[in-house]
Amino acid sequence: MIMNEPNPLIKVQILGKEYPIACPEEEQHDLLVAARYLDEKMRQIRNTGRVIGSERIAVMAALNIAHELLQARQESHKGVQEEPRDRSLGLRSRTDALDDD
Repeated sequence: MIMNEPNPLIKVQILGKEYPIACPEEEQHDLLVAARYLDEKMRQIRNTGRVIGSERIAVMAALNIAHELLQARQESHKGVQEEPRDRSLGLRSRTDALDDD
């Protein structure tokens, strides 16, 4: 039986604390981008002064990011549903212009 090699560890920093994360090499860039985004969100929450403690800051950041994701999904889903209607309106206006000639 062939054993898969373990994923290499990559170190990310969030709120000044270093976390080693096992991650496939082809996904390391995305992990670093995600860690920077999370760090930024957590710093924004911490800097408001209304949330104290790393765990609470992390939960608030997770909730905010989940909310952003759900909104983006709704927007992209809504765009897909509205697109055919938009196309048909555009087509109708073009055919109306032809009728005017």
